[in-house]
Amino acid sequence: MNIKFLISIITISSTFSLTYAQERTKDTIDDQVVNVVKPYTPTISDAFKIKDTPRLNDSNTVKKKDVKYNIFSIPVASTFTPAKGKAANVDKAKPVKLFDNYASLGVGSYTTILGEVYLNHALSSTENVGGYFSHHSSQGGIDNLLLDDDFSRTHLNAHYSQKLRDFSWKIDGGYELQTYKWYGLPQNFFGQAEANRIDPSHTFNSFYLGGKLNFDDAIIKDGSVRFTRFGDSRDSAENRFVAKAGLNIPLQGEEITTEFYIDYIGGSFNNSYFSDEAINYGNVTFGLSPSYELRQDDLTVNLGVRLVYLNDTELSDNRFFIYPNIEASYRLVDEILIAYGGITGQLEQNSYDQFANENPFVSPTLLITPTDQRYNGFLGLKGKLSNNVSYNVKGNYFAEQAKALYKANAARTDATRDYQFGNSFGIVYDDVKTLSIAGELTIDVNRNFTLGIKGAYFNYTTDTESEAWNLPDITGSIFMDVQISESWYAGASAFYRGERKDESLIVGTLINVPAETITLDSYFDANAHLGYKVNDQLSVFAKVNNILNQDYQRYLNFPVQGIQALAGATYQFDF
Repeated sequence: MNIKFLISIITISSTFSLTYAQERTKDTIDDQVVNVVKPYTPTISDAFKIKDTPRLNDSNTVKKKDVKYNIFSIPVASTFTPAKGKAANVDKAKPVKLFDNYASLGVGSYTTILGEVYLNHALSSTENVGGYFSHHSSQGGIDNLLLDDDFSRTHLNAHYSQKLRDFSWKIDGGYELQTYKWYGLPQNFFGQAEANRIDPSHTFNSFYLGGKLNFDDAIIKDGSVRFTRFGDSRDSAENRFVAKAGLNIPLQGEEITTEFYIDYIGGSFNNSYFSDEAINYGNVTFGLSPSYELRQDDLTVNLGVRLVYLNDTELSDNRFFIYPNIEASYRLVDEILIAYGGITGQLEQNSYDQFANENPFVSPTLLITPTDQRYNGFLGLKGKLSNNVSYNVKGNYFAEQAKALYKANAARTDATRDYQFGNSFGIVYDDVKTLSIAGELTIDVNRNFTLGIKGAYFNYTTDTESEAWNLPDITGSIFMDVQISESWYAGASAFYRGERKDESLIVGTLINVPAETITLDSYFDANAHLGYKVNDQLSVFAKVNNILNQDYQRYLNFPVQGIQALAGATYQFDF
């Protein structure tokens, strides 16, 4: 007989008998009162813990089966319709209309005229053409001068650009005409009689033509060429051609950034300052500057070198220069404190064009040669004090060979040319080491207020010259722009220039006065402007320069105009 069936019959019978017996039994327990003499205090007995898990050796143990099931999702229709969201009303500022062109004209004291016209027109979505014209002139009127001091400067430029699929290009050309006077006659040597013999007027003119290329995805990143012809009314002439190219060269998964340039310059002067012998100069330089950028966490390092080959075409002299080109920066505290430093060097190409634009009172008798900046070591800290305040503190140490210095030309008692009366400047070269400490602070509170402050201290060590002529020991500047209201705007700026040194010397066949070192006083030049926007296109403005009416000398014997006022209007438009 099956054992499982027998056990089942016995179990069912026992259960039925027990149930029947309970139904027949009558509960005979009566209610009684129990008096608790002592509170019940239960105790926990030691529990017997099974140390081993028993192993079941039943041959009839049924193995569990995996249960597989599927869920059938049935879409249920809903009659709930959510309400549509509604954006909150925001007061939108009226969009500012931007114009592609503008014209400005102002007139002021000293019979000053200031005019500008900027034009830009889109021929298509990829082509642009434009131009620029500016003019600034004054009839002069500085007190206590024996010569006229009027000047004018006119600049004209035109350009065309096109943006293609993989690259863009631009060509531009222009012409500039400048007229100045050698009015700085040393009145301790000369008087009105000599002044009547002088025609102090001289003119600079220049023509340039150039082009630029920018590639979007190529080894050659960009390139440019520019030719400049510079001359004056004294038959001096200078030609310069500069070609540059930037390359990104891939190398084993990395990229080497390389700059290459060719710089040619050649010119001549009819005579030197002390003789009738002509001065000719010319050279061509080839430069190559490969660099590699290394980034690791907060550290960025640019490792590079600058190689320059110089061929002096006049002296038939060839030289090769190697300069360091290393820069590094480290974020000490995110954007708040960044330390940076490096050491670089380069061969600086000097030119008559450059000297005349920096100091328009130079004589057409200059010796032009490049400056060898052997190294420039710098170390600084920059960052942000807040979202609106940024700073930069920097120290530099330069070592330069053949650094160009402006120095007053000697006054000649036997002068035969208009610039030989001590009323012009020449160039002297010397080996100069410069230590400088500079700092700047920029406060950009919002769109309506911007403030900037800059300052620098310089210490010079010369080799053969007794002073670093016409270089200041301290410079500083401050500027501020304020948008007073939607229509009114204003701004102010001030410049401080510390003491400079120059030399006063008179030479001739009859008299020789020993050279005297002159210290030019420091000066502070404050300026301000105020404007009112009549409508989107028309605005009027007023400017005041040299507010303190300081009678300072920018260069020896060359005082500047006193307080100057100018008013005008600007008109913006589209074609």
